[in-house]
Amino acid sequence: MAQGAYKDIELEIADPVALLRLDRPQKLNAFTYATLAEIRAAVDAASADPRVVGIVITGNGRGFCAGLDAEVLAATAARGSGSRAQPPAAGDDELPGLFSYFLRVPKPVIAAVNGVAAGGGFVLAAMCDVRFASTAASFTSVFTKRGLVAEHGTTWTIPRLVGVGRALDLLWTSRRIDAAEAARIGLVEYVVEPGELVAAASRYVAELAATVSPAALADTKRMVYAHLGQGYAEALPDADATAWRAIDRSDAREGAQALLEKRAARFARLGARPSH
Repeated sequence: MAQGAYKDIELEIADPVALLRLDRPQKLNAFTYATLAEIRAAVDAASADPRVVGIVITGNGRGFCAGLDAEVLAATAARGSGSRAQPPAAGDDELPGLFSYFLRVPKPVIAAVNGVAAGGGFVLAAMCDVRFASTAASFTSVFTKRGLVAEHGTTWTIPRLVGVGRALDLLWTSRRIDAAEAARIGLVEYVVEPGELVAAASRYVAELAATVSPAALADTKRMVYAHLGQGYAEALPDADATAWRAIDRSDAREGAQALLEKRAARFARLGARPSH
C-alpha cells in the first residue's frame, strides 16, 4: 500500500521517526477492519524503511482510539463466533489478537496517547513498547461492560505492566483512569502536556537514533518479550548467545572505536534500502 493511499490513517516518515496518526477524529479514531489493515501496512512499511528507527502512534482530534467502531462491533456480535478469522495455516506463527504483531516488529513502537484509549484503543496502547500520555489521556479496557472478556492478549500484557491485582481491577471493572493514575501504576512511562506529546515521543526516538544501535534495540526487544514466558534456564542461555552474536557485529566494533575516538557512534540502520 503506497504511503498516500491510506484513508483512515496518516503516515509521515521524517528520519528517524515514522509518525502514524489514526485519522477518524469524528469517531474518536474508532477503527474498522479497513483501518486495521492500513495500520498493519503502515507498520510493515516503517519496519522495512531504513530511515525509521522508531514508530510513534497517535490519534488526530481529541481521541487516541475508541476501539472497534460501534457499527462494526454490533455486526460482529450478531455474527458471533462465526466471524472468527480462520486459524493460521500449518507453519504460520502469526499470533491472534489485535496488534500482537507489534511484539515482533524489530523497531521500537511508541504510543503517544492524546485522549481516550478504550477497548481496542486500550489494546493498541498496551501492545506498544513504551507509552507516552498527554495529561488529557484516559484509559479503559471497557470489555466487561460490553459483555466481553478481557480480549486480545490484555490478560498477558496488563499484569506484566501493572501487576496482577491492578490488572484484575482494571480488567474486571473496566473503570476509566486518567494519565496520572496510569503513570502511578505503571501503565504509561511518560506524562506530558498535550501540546508536547508527539514532540516528546519523537524526541525519544531521535535520542535512540543518535546514541544506540538499532540492531541492539531489536535484539533487546526480542529477548524481553521472549524471556517473559521463560524460566531462567531458557532465558539466560539465549541472552548469552545473543550477546556473543552482537559482539561479532560491526556495531560492536564501531561502538568501541567511537569510545576510543571520543565521538558519537555511527550505527547501521535496519531495513532494506530501495534499489532505485
